[in-house]
Amino acid sequence: MKRVAFVFTSAPHGSASGREGLDALLATSALTEDIGVFFLGDGVFQLLTGQQPQAILARDYIATFKVLPLYDIETFYVCADSLAARGLNEATPFVLDATVLSSAALREHLSHYDTILTF
Repeated sequence: MKRVAFVFTSAPHGSASGREGLDALLATSALTEDIGVFFLGDGVFQLLTGQQPQAILARDYIATFKVLPLYDIETFYVCADSLAARGLNEATPFVLDATVLSSAALREHLSHYDTILTF
């Protein structure tokens, strides 16, 4: 069975990339059980709680990330360097319980996946 990594690199609002990635992630969960989800760059904003997308007339899909464990998707990583660059840290409340890794450790984990999809 192939190992598939989903990498979220874009902010949740302003494009449909994050929502499309989440849809693909949920669909892929029916095909394989070995899925890793990575958040880096502006993708770390996908994890923030308390977002109010309705204020900018955007769809609220961030809460959907909370249900990923129900689909047996339980491997989540967030880049510590990306958090720091955006004024966030490990104490920031996230919608998922993600493991915070340095960018080097994150790349090492990514290297163990057969397929990497970036959104």
